[in-house]
Amino acid sequence: MSRWVKIVGGAVLALGVLAGAGVAMSWAPDRPVDTLTARWAPAPSQFVQVMGMNAHLRDEGPRDDPQPIVLLHGTSASLHTWDGWTEALKGQRRVIRMDLPGFGLTGPMPDGDYRLTRYVEFVVALMDQLGVQQAVVAGNSFGGNLAWKLAVDHPARVSKLVLVDAAGYPYDAQSVPIGFKIAQIPALRPLMQNTLPRSMIESSVRNVYGDPSKVTPELVDRYYELTLRAGNRAALGERFRQSPGGEFAAQIPQIKQPTLIIWGGQDRLIPPNNADQFQRDIAGSRVALFDGLGHVPHEEDPAATVAAVQAFLAP
Repeated sequence: MSRWVKIVGGAVLALGVLAGAGVAMSWAPDRPVDTLTARWAPAPSQFVQVMGMNAHLRDEGPRDDPQPIVLLHGTSASLHTWDGWTEALKGQRRVIRMDLPGFGLTGPMPDGDYRLTRYVEFVVALMDQLGVQQAVVAGNSFGGNLAWKLAVDHPARVSKLVLVDAAGYPYDAQSVPIGFKIAQIPALRPLMQNTLPRSMIESSVRNVYGDPSKVTPELVDRYYELTLRAGNRAALGERFRQSPGGEFAAQIPQIKQPTLIIWGGQDRLIPPNNADQFQRDIAGSRVALFDGLGHVPHEEDPAATVAAVQAFLAP
């Protein structure tokens, strides 16, 4: 099936979902960031100026850690996706996580540049501001793409790499969250600027879990409210347009850092055969496959997945 046929099919399905939900009942204009910070940015959250943005981040654990751990979330997620890993790691390691531009409370890029290379510049600038010369870098999905691209472009800044259901290769998704489909259809973007059925967000989150029963109302609230942060919906479409999947796949064999590849065996967005591709292309890399988990295994089962990371980082 061609990509065009899939996009058209996605458009028809998306319109059906919107009609079923009732657009009038789903009126949801952008929310100013200051209306969201009380719930989603309590301590230890902080905001720092980076590249013209007031970036939302959390920096926890011992400051004398010579190799901090930097965590990069995926598309439409936020730093909260790493809560479980952070709780397990921060007692011994400095853990830094942030809302990437266009997502969470950080909000859109001031210049509208959502190329992958621009995200690399953002992470380097943030590390510089925090005085981090070198780090273990972990990323999920788009954040995984960003993590390995950072390792290729700035190898001295990345000591080890953890790829969690990472993007990087062209892939044939078995199932795509409805929110992602809509964001990639330009004709629907104006409609979605002021409407957002909560049911659509719930469906999208359940889609990326191996066990959808684990998706709680509180989790849906987080994804829903942070999507409404002013500028995020417009940024999402641009992120998809400007950072196409597989753009830099030929560079993956350049990765020289020790690499752990974590994958959910039930990932229907970036299927598990992508883990095999990464392992073939990254010399000395190892794979930890979690059969029952989906596209966000670090969020779905943080205890099991972080244990693999701790073993990988052990001296």
